[in-house]
Order: sequence, then C-alpha cells, then structure tokens
Amino acid sequence: MLDVATARARILENLSPCGQETVALTAACGRIVAQDVQARRANPPVCVSAMDGYAVRAADAQQGAVLRIVDEAPAGRPSTHTVTSGECIRLFTGSQVPNGADAIVIQENTQLAGQQITLTQTATKGQFIRPKGQDFAQGAVLLNAGSRLGPRDIGLAAAGGLVWLPVFRHPRVGILATGDEILLPGDTAPPDGIFNSASFMLAALLEREGADARVLPVARDNATSLSSTFAHIHDLDMLVTIGGASVGTYDLVRPTLEKAGLVQNFWKIAMRPGKPLMSGMLNGMPVLGLPGNPVAALVCAMVFVLPALHKLMGRPVADTLDTQPALLGADVGENDQRQDFLRATLHTSPAGHLVATPFGQQGSAQLNILAQSQALIVRPPHASAQKAGTPCHILHLP
Repeated sequence: MLDVATARARILENLSPCGQETVALTAACGRIVAQDVQARRANPPVCVSAMDGYAVRAADAQQGAVLRIVDEAPAGRPSTHTVTSGECIRLFTGSQVPNGADAIVIQENTQLAGQQITLTQTATKGQFIRPKGQDFAQGAVLLNAGSRLGPRDIGLAAAGGLVWLPVFRHPRVGILATGDEILLPGDTAPPDGIFNSASFMLAALLEREGADARVLPVARDNATSLSSTFAHIHDLDMLVTIGGASVGTYDLVRPTLEKAGLVQNFWKIAMRPGKPLMSGMLNGMPVLGLPGNPVAALVCAMVFVLPALHKLMGRPVADTLDTQPALLGADVGENDQRQDFLRATLHTSPAGHLVATPFGQQGSAQLNILAQSQALIVRPPHASAQKAGTPCHILHLP
C-alpha cells in the first residue's frame, strides 16, 4: 500500500492543464487565468482630481489669494483652457486636471464670491491629484497565469480595458458509479437497493471547484455493461469511478479498464477510509477509481481528485494536504499503518482554541454523520493514543 503523500504525487506527476479558451469578462469569474493579462491602458489614463474643488497653480495657491474662475470641467468633459497666473478651473472628483494646473484646492478651503474664490488655506504642488497610472500603467500585468478570478479581479480587468480573458477550459469529469444495487434517487427501490448518493455528492463538489461534472449512467457488475460505458468517455478530461475497484468477485472496473487500455499506476493506499483506490491513465486520460462507500468516496475525492482537478484547471497544487491546527475534543486510540481521516465536529473553546471532536462511529457508509461533520481529523500512520486537548491537524469539509 502506498502512503497518501506518495499516492498524491504519483497522481499529479503526469497531469497537465486542459486547453485554453477565451471568455467574456462577464463569464470569467471563478476561472483560471491561462496567461498573464496586461492592461490595455493606464489607470487613471490621465491626471485627475481626487476631490471636488479647483485646479490651480501651486505658485498662486497661498492662503488669502484670490483666483478667477475661468472654466468648469466636470468628469468626462475636460477643459481646453490652460491655467495661468491668477486663474483656476472648477473641477469635480474624477475631472481631468487641465494644462497649467499642478494642485487641487478642495472647495471646503475656499470662499466663493461670484466668479472668483479666496483661498482659506495654502495648497501644495500635487495636492489631491491622482497622477496618470497611479493605480497601474499601460502594459502592466494585472492578472497572473494560474490565478483564480474573483470579483475584484474582474473589476481590475475591466479597469484595464479588458473585454476578453484567456482562461483554462473547464475540465470535463465523468463520474461513474458501479454496482447492481445502485439506483437513481427517486427510482422504485427493491429491499436491497441503494440510492446513488456518491455520484451526486462528488458532482456537486467538483462543480463547485470549477469542473464540468457529468454523472454517467450507473454501470452494472458485468463486463458488458462496463465496456459499453467505457466506449463513450472519449471526450472526458478525467474519469472518476465509484466502487468495483477492490478484489471481490464482482469488482470488475480495474480488469475491464485494463482491457480497454488502462495503464495502472496503483490501486491500494494506506488510508482509512479509502484503501481500495485505483489510479491510472486510459489513452492519456487520468482515471481515479474510488471506493464504493460514499464517505470513503468523498474523503478520497478531497485528498486525490480535487488536487488532480486543480492541476487540470491550471491551478497551483500544494505538495501536502492543506491542514490546520486544532485540539482534540475527545480521546483517540492508537493508529495502525494507515493514515486516518476521522469525521469530527468543530467548536471554539472559551480560551479561543479550535477544538475538533471525532464521532464515535466512523463507518464509511454513514452519510448522516458526514453531513453533521465540519472537518476531518488527520492522523498519521502508527500514531499513538492521544488524550483530549492534544494538538491535532484537521481538513475542513466542504
């Protein structure tokens, strides 16, 4: 059995981002930038006033000076007049600073009488002027390749005059549940039927992360059904199977995929839940085979599928799990050779410490406990028994 870190590294080493596409600014939020994006123009594009007031020459702007108003220039309507000695031009926030002016006197520091103002305070050169390119220059890199676009990035790109952005394509991920007992939610269920919770749970997880997740029809526990399904996955960027990857008589996913050309990477890992996890490449497409129990499927998806998805999306992927420190809220026993991921609730102690309390039951099929959990306590292989209050590490559940 491979350890978790080695398994993650082996899954990621052969992956590369999906192809690029260009999308409209309005459709770019949440996408991954495929190449550096440069500003088409500076911001601000000219020197502008930061306040409502008057454009003046700093040499004239002494307390008590009287200046004649020769023009008015609202934002978007710049003045063509050049300010000379003894003159000023009425401006507003965002107005272009006219030629000849090198300071702004805010209106609060003036007394208006007809077409002239008296300064009640002295102004200094550059006062209340936003210089051209103060925010960014023309050609400046606004968005770096590999970054995920959020609302603020969209605003920045718009300020730089960008209408279209280069992004990586949404990875197309097929999710294939297997098993004669698996039914669609809402189907008429025989006594031993199990509704397909794992596929829809994983699809929601992957869609939230930016994938084009496709729930495929359930494949039955026979080679004909599996082969029929595998013949229609040519347009996917990754295939995730659920169940059928262990060593039982009806666990046919691995051998059927191998007949279709799968080059196996590994299929056992030292973790709980999630020991029977398969990894390989099928005609250049990564394939990850998850355990059939839904809790194990979600945990393995967090640990292995999401990093693979992020690599396909062009996002940077850390070498290690993104854990956070906490304190145990209950005693835990000695661990064996497998890395444990214990479902737990979170609360903050009176002293301000984050406390993770594991559930007493950790069965891989107990979705109700999974839904009540906020985190997974990550325990290394061969960890000794620990008392409540001992430091631990957690993964937040999505």
